[in-house]
Amino acid sequence: MAVKSSTKKRLIELGVSEEHAHKLADDANMDAIKRMTVEEVAKKTDLETGSAEIDNIMGIIREQAASRRRSRAGRITISRSALLDEDIPVGDDRFNVLNHHLVPHHDLLPEDDEEEILSPWGLLENDNAGNSRLAKELLPKILITDPAVQALKELEEEKRRNEIAEGTREDDFPAGWLRNRVVKVVRYSRSAGATTAYRLIVESN
Repeated sequence: MAVKSSTKKRLIELGVSEEHAHKLADDANMDAIKRMTVEEVAKKTDLETGSAEIDNIMGIIREQAASRRRSRAGRITISRSALLDEDIPVGDDRFNVLNHHLVPHHDLLPEDDEEEILSPWGLLENDNAGNSRLAKELLPKILITDPAVQALKELEEEKRRNEIAEGTREDDFPAGWLRNRVVKVVRYSRSAGATTAYRLIVESN
């Protein structure tokens, strides 16, 4: 019988009786014990499955196994469903990426003004019928999942909800309303001043 004294000592510290700790530590370290089933623990300790003592021992073992998984992960991830609504910052308490000093100014162009604003950039094309169209697909792209775009989306939707509540509008945004819209990005530099760029919102590269 090769009882691992360090394992036995640890089990006793955790609340396992000396007799059962001695039997569990026979040719087994803590890692091996954490992987044991109820039947294996019962066989090693000569206890009946379903007894209060075996339940206590299994509770200690499972707690240690769970503790090891948490430490390996290095962090505990909280699922969205586990959060209460009051735990989620809203309004002025919520971080807005657009307010960060390293993030350039982003502005969503009004859809009706896109053609007028972008016409100097040579994006107006004529089709075979002689009709002009705005070739927005030639613009650099920005993903709809970009934090700045999502912040703009939330601001616009909150503004629309307020207008509906005030009775100045009746229609809400349709699904996918942000796709193919244009964002104006203004970067400020001490040396170059302000530079303006326009980017097309897309769902994937």
